[in-house]
Formats: sequence, C-alpha cells, structure tokens
Amino acid sequence: MSAEKLEGSLQTTYHNAVATVEFGHPASNSFPRQLLDRLTSEINTLSQNKAVSVIVLQSLGTKVFCSGASFDELLAVKNEQQGAHFFSGFAHLLNAMRNCSKIIVARVQGKAVGGGVGIISACDYVFATPESAVKLSELAIGIGPFVIEPAVSRKIGKAAMAEMTLAAHAWKSATWALENKLFTEIHTLENLDVAVADFAQQLSLYNPEALYEMKKIIWEGTEHWESLLVERASITGKLVLSDFSRNALEQFKK
Repeated sequence: MSAEKLEGSLQTTYHNAVATVEFGHPASNSFPRQLLDRLTSEINTLSQNKAVSVIVLQSLGTKVFCSGASFDELLAVKNEQQGAHFFSGFAHLLNAMRNCSKIIVARVQGKAVGGGVGIISACDYVFATPESAVKLSELAIGIGPFVIEPAVSRKIGKAAMAEMTLAAHAWKSATWALENKLFTEIHTLENLDVAVADFAQQLSLYNPEALYEMKKIIWEGTEHWESLLVERASITGKLVLSDFSRNALEQFKK
C-alpha cells in the first residue's frame, strides 16, 4: 500500500462562506496519528479564516463515517509515552473543534465507532442517515472511551454514554442516536447532501460575529478539557499495553 494511502487523505473545498473538510482512509476511515494531526491543523486554520463562517465535516465513501483509532498504530505502541502520544491526537482534535470559532456541521453517511463517535459529539449540528449506527467498542479491546467521554457525555448524557460503553459489542441505531441527541437530523443517503448544503448555506448567511458568540455559549463550561483530555489520553495509553488489549486487537484485525 502506498504511503499516501497509509496516511489517508484530507481535502478542503470552499463554496461561498462554507468550507467542507473531507477525510478518508482505506481502513474504514480510521485515524492514524498523522491524519489526526492534519485534521486538527486544518480546523485550527479554518478557525482563523475570516472568509469562512461554517465548516462541514465529512468522510469518503458511503458505508462508514469513521471507525476510530488505527488498529495498526495501536498495535505498534510499545510504551506508555507512545500510547499517551497517540491518544492525545484525539484530545487535540476535540479541543480544536470545541475552540473553533466556526460552527461545525457533521455529515454522517454511515457507521461510526469509538473515536468516530467522539468526533461526531464534538460537532455542533449533525446530519445522519438511517444507516448511521454507532458503537463505543473500547471496552472490547481492553481500553475505554476515556478521551472522548466528556464530548459524548456532554451530548447524550452520562446514562446513555454508560449504556453505549458497557454494551461494547452492540450497535446503537441511528434512531437511538437521534433520540439521545447525538444526531440532530436524519435523512436518506439520497437526500443527505442537499439537506447538509441547504443548512450550511443558510447558516453562513447569518452574522459571523453572532455565530461566534453562539459557539462560545454552546461550549461554555468546557475550558478544563484542555488538560482533562490529555490526562485521559495517558490512561488509555497505559491500558493499550495490557495483554488483554494486545490479544483483543490481534483478534479484531483477523
């Protein structure tokens, strides 16, 4: 496999005041650390772009929105420092999304697992399809959704987060995600792009300063995440070294 495919892809396109950021990876749109860093950097750059009012976040393909962390990189972790470094990539991305001065709209065309659910939770408005089932599978591989938990709990509440986490092998339907406020709207795949484009375009016509002030209110009370998410990355980085996690990851890869 080429280096470009191993690293994944990231592309941003512009239409009026809407920036569409599309990520992709051949392994079910999973995230190696390098791709996490590229997306974080892009969100930070767009946050400073005065010509942009709204960001649409989407992924390649039709079946999977994001399968979370790269299993190959998880298996390559050799010590706690490497583990903490890898999972801090998700911490930095979620912090970039909550600190971003632009409203972030998610286009979720398919399933999301683990870190993918965390990314959805860090978006401000979420469009999905009936096929967009979600799952927090971390306990099944010997770790836990510690880094993304604050974002998920903020969106769906502690009880629903615990339900997802403890039922680590179970998919939650798109309807469940809508009822629990992870998703904002559900549309058929055929109608999804029009619904996202229309909403983002309408949003971009509003006063950018008002949108920015609203964004700050939406994320009020999360300032401590700057250190909390990095601390959580250290917990996960340690657990991924356990024999349980090593064996589980090998089984999942087969």
